[in-house]
Amino acid sequence: MIELPTAPTPPPPEKGRSLGRLAWERFRRNPRGMTGLAFVLLMAAIAFFSPLLANRQPIVCRYQGQWYFPAMVEVIQNIPGATWIVQKSPPFSQVTFNAKRALTAADFALWPPIPFDPRETTVNTLQPPSREHWLGTDQNGRDIAARVIYGTIVSIQVGLVSMGIATGIGIFLGALAGYYQGWTDILISRLIEIVQCFPTFFLILSILAWLEPSIINVMIVIGLTSWTSIARYTRGEFLRLQNQEFVLATRALGCGSFRIMFIHILPNSIAPVLVTVTFGIASAILAEAGLSWLGFGVQQPDPSWGNILRDAYEYLRSAPHMVYPPCAAIFLAVLCYNLVGDALRDAIDPRIA
Repeated sequence: MIELPTAPTPPPPEKGRSLGRLAWERFRRNPRGMTGLAFVLLMAAIAFFSPLLANRQPIVCRYQGQWYFPAMVEVIQNIPGATWIVQKSPPFSQVTFNAKRALTAADFALWPPIPFDPRETTVNTLQPPSREHWLGTDQNGRDIAARVIYGTIVSIQVGLVSMGIATGIGIFLGALAGYYQGWTDILISRLIEIVQCFPTFFLILSILAWLEPSIINVMIVIGLTSWTSIARYTRGEFLRLQNQEFVLATRALGCGSFRIMFIHILPNSIAPVLVTVTFGIASAILAEAGLSWLGFGVQQPDPSWGNILRDAYEYLRSAPHMVYPPCAAIFLAVLCYNLVGDALRDAIDPRIA
């Protein structure tokens, strides 16, 4: 009997990959995007663990026979709502308590790499970089490295909160304009064009001139003036998708307009919006630095890259070492967010293989 050759077993079908997975694979192949993402994550880690990097209180210590963890408690308090649960124990919870003087050689203490608070003043004013002060001190003897580290918290807060406000407004108005069209689209589009006619930074200055200088007002005003690009992208995506088969099917099933808009259409149109948000975070960080430079943002003695740079400008000739740290921090933060935005835009573009 002649045996016929058997056909090879076909390989199992490859599982389909989602748009998010494809975008991440493209993003990973972009070295500039991955570099920017790594620095963004590093900024987030520095902001969250800042009490362990620069603090006038130890990370862990043994004082009068008891163990305390003051800096670690501050890290836990960076979690929203944790201040209601975790508090420092006396005497470290007292503002007037000086741990550096109270702890003796007989006590054990593990100090942060920079044992200075960003608001702590010393007698070493305008000191250049040294082993004690890595980036030198300012005109009040405050450690510049500690102030730059804590200024990272302000920059991340401004970028995320302001763009969160802008994203909510932009998505809502853009979805209304793209879905309902007609007079709704005309009115919202004209509103977008009116807001875009004003230079954003001067519009922010005009509004803040009537408000008390504070970081909260800065975040709100930046968010209220930065939604136009997000609204335009959302409108365009809704116009493109609202006649697709899955949208027609949901209408045929009797789903309401808001359910169709925000449950079915919005998840399929969010990708270009994320790119705009990424670029917006970089713009918000730059805007906050400029506002703090002009005195409308974070107020002294609280640290911000903008007011650190303002102090450095006043002592540019006598203490030039004060200029470089905030300039480098602002430049790297804005650059890396833009690199992430460029890579994300290339990753979600379907025309790129």
